[in-house]
Amino acid sequence: MKAATFGDVFAVKEFRVLFGSFALLVGGDSIKMLALSALVYTRTGSPGLSAAAYMAGWLPYIFGGLFLLSLADRMSPRVLMVVGEVVRAVTCVLLAYAHLPVWAMLALVLATGLFSPVFFAARAAMLPEVLPGDAFVLGRSVLNMASASAQIVGLAVGGTFLTFAGPSGALAVTAGLSVVAAVVLRFGLPYRAARGAGTRGAVRQTLRVNRRLLADGRVRGLLLAQWLPCVCLAGAEAMVVPYMGGQGQAGVVLAAAAGGMAVGEFSVGRFAEPSLRERLSFPLAVLLGVPWLAFALSPGIVWAAALAALAAGGLSYQLGLQRRFVDAVPEEVRGQAFGLQSAGLMTGQAAGAALIGALGEVVAPGPAMAVSGAAGVLVALALSRVLRPGPVTVRPSHG
Repeated sequence: MKAATFGDVFAVKEFRVLFGSFALLVGGDSIKMLALSALVYTRTGSPGLSAAAYMAGWLPYIFGGLFLLSLADRMSPRVLMVVGEVVRAVTCVLLAYAHLPVWAMLALVLATGLFSPVFFAARAAMLPEVLPGDAFVLGRSVLNMASASAQIVGLAVGGTFLTFAGPSGALAVTAGLSVVAAVVLRFGLPYRAARGAGTRGAVRQTLRVNRRLLADGRVRGLLLAQWLPCVCLAGAEAMVVPYMGGQGQAGVVLAAAAGGMAVGEFSVGRFAEPSLRERLSFPLAVLLGVPWLAFALSPGIVWAAALAALAAGGLSYQLGLQRRFVDAVPEEVRGQAFGLQSAGLMTGQAAGAALIGALGEVVAPGPAMAVSGAAGVLVALALSRVLRPGPVTVRPSHG
């Protein structure tokens, strides 16, 4: 397989549209959840409700991923993505200016967020259609880097707007970004028909296809390989704030982790040949856990930042799984497969953070982080047969 370059990826107009709209989406969502959390705290003075508002963004992924993902293959991807941006814009305007009670605000975020996995799945499944071969893997790397960067920029911009315009102004900014993204998607992407058709209801078909995907040993193994190491990483990162004893130093460590992830994605995506990239999946997955073991020795902020950056660099192990995952999944349910991968990842990360957080209540944060790292190493070893590459196969066309 010929190695792709960033020039090859960005030469494709449809990818440029997907990239730009994705950056707007991630940045806008970061602003939205920060502003909603601040708005709830302003209204109630409750830290608990404020934290619940901030976390409300990922909860719908669990239920939407379980019951609605078949829509990603039953509707045109462009239509789904545009609808997703419009829904986000309307939601933000209502949150900002409808003067809803707090319970109604949280209910609105949860209800509209149920379809977020569907909108994400439509985008993810379109990528291998736009970027064939190795360009798809490099395109995923670019989007991963964009996600980390957009989150950082979104939080910084959100903080600025919160200072000068208040929560409602920050929510209005997110609504504006969503409108821009909707226009870019509508006029920048050609119409593509749905990949599959359904004769059953969306919920029944989603459950049936999820069972079908998880019953396939190859698909199930690749899903677990994309989920479980990241669960352990999320558990360790969830302990950074209590370990550092405050938001300021924790921010330095978490920023270093984001930088390490970006460097890893760029280096492996750009400079490793496709075959080498797949061979690196196993050692990089092990690397995801090893640095956290050192937190049992209570490193200071400099070493903590370096270790977190090194561990997060291991996230590039997923790039070596992408080609194999696309090959393993039937084309007509590709949207649901990518949605299931995303929903399981977000659910698992939340569970990992909760489990290690509970452990941190019993032991000190440093040892809890070391336990999470050890679990990550053991998971990688247990999944070694999946993480190591198999022979390249070509799936016959369904079209």
